Amino acid sequence: MARRRVRPAISESGQEGNDALHTPLDRTRIENAVLDMLRDGGLDSLSMRKIADVLGVKAPALYYHVKDKEQLLHWLAERISVDVPTPDESRSWREQLKEWASLFRLALLRYPDAVPIMNATFAASPSRLAHIEFLYRTLIKAGFENAHTPWLASMLKSYIYGYVEEESRLRSQAKEAALSQNEHGRRQQEKFESLSQERYPYLIRLAQYTTSADWDREFNFGLSVLLDGFEARLSKQSVASEAYRE
Repeated sequence: MARRRVRPAISESGQEGNDALHTPLDRTRIENAVLDMLRDGGLDSLSMRKIADVLGVKAPALYYHVKDKEQLLHWLAERISVDVPTPDESRSWREQLKEWASLFRLALLRYPDAVPIMNATFAASPSRLAHIEFLYRTLIKAGFENAHTPWLASMLKSYIYGYVEEESRLRSQAKEAALSQNEHGRRQQEKFESLSQERYPYLIRLAQYTTSADWDREFNFGLSVLLDGFEARLSKQSVASEAYRE
């Protein structure tokens, strides 16, 4: 008599066969799979069906762990934020903000499409809320006005996001061209220098600086300029307050 073929058992995770016993579906495994997908295809390539296929599970098993794509993006935003430690509060407000901004930039650079992920989600997870609390506390203790503090925190965040997005774009271009960052910059410099001297004299003059890949130095320079503005505002606020009391 012919032996009936028995299908592999399906685990609670939605996987077939014995592999499910060794690789249970959980938040970490889902996040890691999504990060790999982001490196290959970017944020626009994500869908719950594709994620389930990559994980080798049925769609209902994935939905058992994560409600939808929006919740998944919140998970990733929290994972990015967890990587950013809070600076030592015994230091000056400027030193704290500078350190936090530098650490936040590095955390964003570690993850593909980090800035779009952060921008696509509302700050509601513990680590993200803790960072906002840190920024507000640091600025308030420095002496900034209540009404201005959220604006200043937003300016700092916007600078970091904008810089990382541009840096990530240029890094990706160099990688796609199989070039080092410096070589990619030199090729871009040559393109600028080949332009019409009559029409673009200053672009040609500054070509080597426009295409420089000295990311750390450039980021820190821009950050210092921004914090100089904060400090100038604080001084102006203090002078106005003294004049009012007189």
